[in-house]
Amino acid sequence: MIDIHCHILPWIDDGPSQLIECLNMANSAVTTGISHLFATPHHLNEQYENSKSVILERTIELKRHLLQENIPLTVHPGQEVRIHRELFHSLERDEILTLDNEGKYLLLELPFGEVPTYTREMVYELLVRGITPIIVHPERNRGFIEDNNLLFELVQEGALTQLTSGSIIGHFGKKVKSFSETIIEHNLAHFIATDAHNCSSRGFSLHEAYDAITKTFGINYTFNFQENTELLILGQHLHIEKPIPIRKKILGLF
Repeated sequence: MIDIHCHILPWIDDGPSQLIECLNMANSAVTTGISHLFATPHHLNEQYENSKSVILERTIELKRHLLQENIPLTVHPGQEVRIHRELFHSLERDEILTLDNEGKYLLLELPFGEVPTYTREMVYELLVRGITPIIVHPERNRGFIEDNNLLFELVQEGALTQLTSGSIIGHFGKKVKSFSETIIEHNLAHFIATDAHNCSSRGFSLHEAYDAITKTFGINYTFNFQENTELLILGQHLHIEKPIPIRKKILGLF
């Protein structure tokens, strides 16, 4: 399996205990069946700054440690970038890292409490530059939950989305789980990833999420999500279904 969103890099160079935690995460990923993952630390989310050059250096170091410890995990560089008005200036300064540094896909995080008014414009401008934004964990965004049409509009514009595996299996509550299923049902999701932060409370639950998707929607949905991650790594065209608008429920009916 392939995980395109995992916070495994921040522990590198932060001391022996942090390195051990990082390697424990790598072992945990392998144990759950993950063979490839993208190390995607936060950038400019008002708490962390992990620029492109730093991530590339840390990825090389992580690969060296994995080789030394005989951990069969292939790590790809990436970055979870918080949307901000100066994003294109950051791109010009070469501080932004697309997945695998290929210049094709960018993990884009929105603030959890809202969808900024300039989001659609920024999605359009990224697409014009040949970069497809992958909006991470939209199912946990209050703006999308309150106005489902916002997500449909962005996907219709050309943005892709990535749901967190923990959301699908209920780790973030019933409301988020239900919205995750609604997003999948309306062809508004394109990837499933762990967004893992550690080995305990925010670990690797990709297998459980795929099992839940298969049970609810059928095996073809699971195959499509898995195939998209493989196609992304190979640089090939993704499997994209036409998005369906989410109709609001009125008096319990659609």
